Amino acid sequence: MFNIVLFEPEIPPNTGNIIRLCANTGAKLHLIHPLGFDMNEKSLRRAGLDYIDQSIIHHYDNYQDYIDKCGTESLYAISTKGIQTYSERNFINGDSFIFGPETRGLPESILGAFDPDKILRIPMLGNSRSLNLSNASAIILYEAYRQQNFSSLFP
Repeated sequence: MFNIVLFEPEIPPNTGNIIRLCANTGAKLHLIHPLGFDMNEKSLRRAGLDYIDQSIIHHYDNYQDYIDKCGTESLYAISTKGIQTYSERNFINGDSFIFGPETRGLPESILGAFDPDKILRIPMLGNSRSLNLSNASAIILYEAYRQQNFSSLFP
């Protein structure tokens, strides 16, 4: 099982899509507040379908609350500022991947606490700013499961 961590997500359909992704892969979703939306928002519910009611979502008051409860040992930051690509790392069961808000990414105050080899990027063309948050989450999560031969995804 892997963990997707969203730091202050802003766009409800992205979070809804990630809820659905986690529900269908057995991953846990960790939401670090403040959120840019209400969890009852219609567009979140539409994107998340009936998966929103599952017990895969964990809430934290702020980043420090998340760190106090979950630690940083198996935490990878996903950022366009990373030097190493996600495919260069070997992931193990229980690893967590933290993504920043859609409009600004992870703040330097968080990135600065990571070892450079734990800040990973998804390759893009040089003039690109970022990928959609739910797409980026799916890329990273499925790479982690691929490295485990998708063993937990088969009945």
